[in-house]
Amino acid sequence: MTTTNNNIPSEEEKQRKTDEQWMRRALDEARMAYEEGEIPVGAVVVCKNRIIASAHNLTETLTDVTAHAEMQAITAAANTLGGKYLTDCTLYVTVEPCTMCAGAIGWAQIGRIVYGASDEKRGFSEYAPKALHPRAIVVRGVLEDECRELMQHFFKERR
Repeated sequence: MTTTNNNIPSEEEKQRKTDEQWMRRALDEARMAYEEGEIPVGAVVVCKNRIIASAHNLTETLTDVTAHAEMQAITAAANTLGGKYLTDCTLYVTVEPCTMCAGAIGWAQIGRIVYGASDEKRGFSEYAPKALHPRAIVVRGVLEDECRELMQHFFKERR
């Protein structure tokens, strides 16, 4: 742990703990998706240190290929704030967003994106690395093992 002179946690350490706290909430959403037979991806949008939206994948439930956790969370957050731009918000998502979701994240101008597990097959960083807003900050790998294990367990069960 990085600390300052008086054993006070550094700003980096505080941010890491905060990111883990909110990612755990996104994991709760992913577990709900899992229980509903949906691909277990969860997302929360945090603004001013409170959750303003939470969601999980609903593609099977809604028979809608666009009903990804991120898309659901962006819509709910915009409704909560009464506007389409989420510049002062952080999106926490258990798996790296796909290109569709990255485009929506970019259009919503979300200021910070934090994700758990990378998605080598569909992740935006491989196929659309410039889809996010140019000033967006991306943090990768928060609670990565838990996020990846949930996905792997889900797909192993179905094979």
